[in-house]
Amino acid sequence: MSKDSKMIAVIDYGAGNLGSVVNALKKLGYRPLVTNAVSDVLKADAVFLPGVGAAADTMKSLAATGMDAAVRKLVELRKPLFAICVGLQVLLTRTEEGGDHKCLDIIPGKVSKLPAGLKIPHMGWNQVKQVTAHPIFTDIPDNTNFYFVHSYYAHPLDRSVVAGVTEYGIEFCSMLIKDNLFATQFHPEKSGETGLKIYSNFLKIACS
Repeated sequence: MSKDSKMIAVIDYGAGNLGSVVNALKKLGYRPLVTNAVSDVLKADAVFLPGVGAAADTMKSLAATGMDAAVRKLVELRKPLFAICVGLQVLLTRTEEGGDHKCLDIIPGKVSKLPAGLKIPHMGWNQVKQVTAHPIFTDIPDNTNFYFVHSYYAHPLDRSVVAGVTEYGIEFCSMLIKDNLFATQFHPEKSGETGLKIYSNFLKIACS
């Protein structure tokens, strides 16, 4: 089937990087649907959950449109979902950003602030070490640099979901995979051709 025949949904809850995610998908030849309708998301062939800002605010915005339940349903149905930056963080149980806040609790674990003494936010290029073999990494060398902008990091309790790690004061989870759920702490849409390759590999998996 052609790329035009695939429904690629980008969840619209006001995330600041939504436009750059959409532009990246268009560069790959897809026609993404930007939507805040649960029905669109649940019938899509693949879904993107962008993320910029604070996790607690993201949770409020997702709940306002029913997208919190929709994301949980996508994971339950094992439909292809790609979450980015704060999109990754809200998959966990709780975040300490701005206090103590509940998140989606799809991936057991917590989100913590990067250690004191580091320049925060962690902003710029850094390496991602691949800790699992997966088609998402096709034609992407180990320890490739990707672009980060974040002050908090995810710590999944189940380490088997950790697909990539990055060093910044500590070693943290920079990519996770569980079934058809993929999530990156870095921004593929801001990471040049290699970032586009991550999205391309995901969509090949999702739409095959």
